Amino acid sequence: MRDDQQPVFMIGVAAKLCGVHPQTLRQYERLGLVMPARVGAKNRLFSEADIQRVHRIQRLTQQLGVNLAGVEIILKLIDDMDEMRRDLELQLDDYRAEAERRIQHLMQHSNVPIRRDEPLLPIPNVRLKKVEL
Repeated sequence: MRDDQQPVFMIGVAAKLCGVHPQTLRQYERLGLVMPARVGAKNRLFSEADIQRVHRIQRLTQQLGVNLAGVEIILKLIDDMDEMRRDLELQLDDYRAEAERRIQHLMQHSNVPIRRDEPLLPIPNVRLKKVEL
């Protein structure tokens, strides 16, 4: 199974996968909308995530009528939201682990009768949805 961040597609193949001219991908790179990996001085390699990002750019520009300046802002906001989502999920995982550790400690060092067949502190299994455009 390939990682979607792994750069594997040369610019010509990436352009065909996206249905655009290679010059369009170069323009998107100049504008900072996509950042393909560089191999040597000239060769660009695009990942599956880059291809998905170009599809998102196409949807924003062609179907929703957003200009490239607007696309830049939207993509930055989506990237920020994705980062915040990942950070919040990590914080929730840390909180859950710490709560479970403390509960186990209390259960082992307490004379108070505690039901062991159900959780003492119900912690919701929160998973935030990723933004799709």
